[in-house]
Amino acid sequence: MEKYFPAFEDKWREYFEKLDDETMERVTKKIKKILEFPRKRHMKMGEKFFVDRASQNRIVYDVFEEMNEVKFYFVGNHKEYEKWYTQFF
Repeated sequence: MEKYFPAFEDKWREYFEKLDDETMERVTKKIKKILEFPRKRHMKMGEKFFVDRASQNRIVYDVFEEMNEVKFYFVGNHKEYEKWYTQFF
């Protein structure tokens, strides 16, 4: 049973639809796990978002406890993730 509700950034669909079918399935399973047990700490000190992996892909999200929501921003391989992430720094 999911403890949190999912929300998706506008561009999420664009990133998600670039994935092959097998990867989409893995990402979907990982999202379900994140919604049950979202991380309570960031992967690295100072990072703005939480990052999790589904095979070779990164899933970027944030947890909004007050709204009981997890918002997903990006999914893609490591190189795409680094490119996406640099827009914030």
